[in-house]
Amino acid sequence: MSQNTNLYKPLTLLLGVFFLLSCSQEEPAVTQEQAGPEPQAASDLVVYTGARVIIGDGSAPIENAVMIVEDGVFQTVGSSASTTYPAAATQIDLSGMTVMPAIIDTHVHLNTEPEALLNDLRQRAVYGVSAAMSLGRDYGQMLEMHREIIPGAAIFLTAGLGITAPEPGRSEDPHWVTTVEEARAAVDQEASQGVDIIKIWVDDRDGQYEKLSPELYTAVIEQAHEHGLPVTAHIYNQEDAKGLLRAGVDAFAHGVRDVPVDAELISLFQQRPEVVVVPNLTDRGVATDLSWLQGTMPADILAGLQEQSVDNPGQQAEFALQAANLAALNEAGVTIALGTDGNTPWGPHLEMEDMLISGMTPMEVISAATADAAAFVGLDDMGSIEAGKNADFIVLEANPLDDITNTRRIADVYLRGEQVNRDAM
Repeated sequence: MSQNTNLYKPLTLLLGVFFLLSCSQEEPAVTQEQAGPEPQAASDLVVYTGARVIIGDGSAPIENAVMIVEDGVFQTVGSSASTTYPAAATQIDLSGMTVMPAIIDTHVHLNTEPEALLNDLRQRAVYGVSAAMSLGRDYGQMLEMHREIIPGAAIFLTAGLGITAPEPGRSEDPHWVTTVEEARAAVDQEASQGVDIIKIWVDDRDGQYEKLSPELYTAVIEQAHEHGLPVTAHIYNQEDAKGLLRAGVDAFAHGVRDVPVDAELISLFQQRPEVVVVPNLTDRGVATDLSWLQGTMPADILAGLQEQSVDNPGQQAEFALQAANLAALNEAGVTIALGTDGNTPWGPHLEMEDMLISGMTPMEVISAATADAAAFVGLDDMGSIEAGKNADFIVLEANPLDDITNTRRIADVYLRGEQVNRDAM
């Protein structure tokens, strides 16, 4: 199994072409099941009724729910039996639909040119993604869009430039550090730009390079924590994961990929329950029907993607190991968040199916893609459907708790209470 393998989903190969092609009266009292600020003006309210609502935090869904939205924020979320609202409010009937929070993708690599980056963020909104965190190759003008609220687009989070040992022949964008002083200075530079997280690579790329040493990654972690920043680590080997846990790392941008995880690693995770794992499962290596993407991209691009989707026994073996490791960590209570790597805007829907196949339940997968992902990246006003949170949600034609692939059956996407114009993309 090669450590130098590009583990992005194979469907990313044609994305470059895809991106080029897409460029006041008395009001009755409100009984609040999840109480937020009491609505003030009926004309400002939008009330969504009739749907099954999956909160995102692992709690039971609300059947025949009422969601009251004002100024892009959930004011009330409850059952129709316990929630009333002004008759003059704008009402949208979602009977027969299932609503879930919009998805947060905690590991992507986005385009660095502002126009292409904006297209990336708009494409993600089409597939129900409300925020995406780009890990390790971000610089220049693109950073001006950091956390910007753009209508019809996902929010862009960033690690700026990541930190690694020298890797001649690979990307020169990250900081290449060889001393503790360089490591700390790299953190200081990224912190000065207001990044959300520090990214490090601890990988010899199948024996081609010297890894970032424990001395250097410990210095990075300590310096990042001085700035109040978490650190996420790209890793491949289990022994590196153990060393990083002991050094205080906050998250992993991949799961262990060289061996089955052992009891010692699981024990280290259980001693650090705040640590988050973003598994970024490799492609399953099986031919997959991609017809669900029809209508979201040009037909010739979809045909090319479908042609690439073939059986690959070697890839199947890699997936089996990573899936077993994810299952073991999930069973041990490790917090899991969704991330897809690469730049595939519909990738979260593939990753969610892969997480389910690895042994997670549909509810666990949805929580990893929504509330747990939001908590990991510090988006306190996103990730779940409850009073006080942004009205970021996906309207689905079928229940993903019955079949996780139903997250692909998108009828509408709302970001901050505004309907995304999916047809325009």
